[in-house]
Amino acid sequence: MALAALLLAVLTFSLCAPPPVAGELASVEHPVEEGRPLRLLIVGDWGRKGMYNQSRVAAQMGKVAEDMSVDFVVSTGDNFLDDGLSSVHDRAFRDSFVDVYTAKSLQKPWYLVLGNHDYRGDVLAQLDPALRNVDSRFMCMRSFVVNAGIVDFFFIDTTPFQLKYWTDPGEDHYDWREVAPREAYIEHLLKDMDGAMKKSRARWKVAVGHHTMRSVSAHGDTLELLQLLLPVLKENGVDLYINGHGHCLEHISSRESPIQFFTSGGGSKAWRGILRPNDDKLEFFYNGQGFMSLEVDADMARAIFYDIHGQALHNWSLSKSNRQQVVQCSALVSQE
Repeated sequence: MALAALLLAVLTFSLCAPPPVAGELASVEHPVEEGRPLRLLIVGDWGRKGMYNQSRVAAQMGKVAEDMSVDFVVSTGDNFLDDGLSSVHDRAFRDSFVDVYTAKSLQKPWYLVLGNHDYRGDVLAQLDPALRNVDSRFMCMRSFVVNAGIVDFFFIDTTPFQLKYWTDPGEDHYDWREVAPREAYIEHLLKDMDGAMKKSRARWKVAVGHHTMRSVSAHGDTLELLQLLLPVLKENGVDLYINGHGHCLEHISSRESPIQFFTSGGGSKAWRGILRPNDDKLEFFYNGQGFMSLEVDADMARAIFYDIHGQALHNWSLSKSNRQQVVQCSALVSQE
């Protein structure tokens, strides 16, 4: 109870504080228990009012979260499909979040980034602290840092990077308020991220964005992120880049650096039936629904992918001290 009260106090202070000054990212201090591994779940592309197996994924998340006793949940974006929220009063907030992730074990902080579909709605509504009056778990910002003891999480707003959303949006409308002009926004974001990562003294560094950096699924690699963001991650020794966008589960190892790429975008609609290998090493690919867990202690990071039955599809671990990677289970899982 004491830890829960402290967490609430710290989060309330951090998230109600005035916006950071230019060149400074918002930061949340997530209290951790000394000597205990940090445990969390990661899910993306989920907000479909329980449909397309969203509710089934949520049920299994609740079971795994209870078994692990997770500290928090990370969302990799596309939180409300297909067109974000229309206002802070949009019923979709309850139908896709509050009334779906009801397990007691999931009543923990949710840290969320925006996806491209979120940008098709009223972005300022999804970022509005008023939503936390409806459900205090919901902590969504454009780009921010979560300090969690031995791990710093860098949440990155990746949608503005993709040029086609600006130049060729088709019939879609993107809410670029407080973002345009694109070039200046990206320049400042990269500078801020680089500064925050250099300042970090955490044992592990994890970057979270919506868009794929490396992916063998429908969207493939995001060239703008490879060109602009990846060099910043490499320079600052980031261990993992975790994203959604691809409606699948996948794990890819970089051949050029120690960075591991994880896609956890199976929160609802999936089964696109596309596999397009790239130049990096494909460790695991599942063209279906599910989610990911991550456990981190001083020396080891461990990730597991689960399907809608709660079956563990892929196990991976990495020793920080000797950078030795251990991968279990098959790299490709056939469609059901």
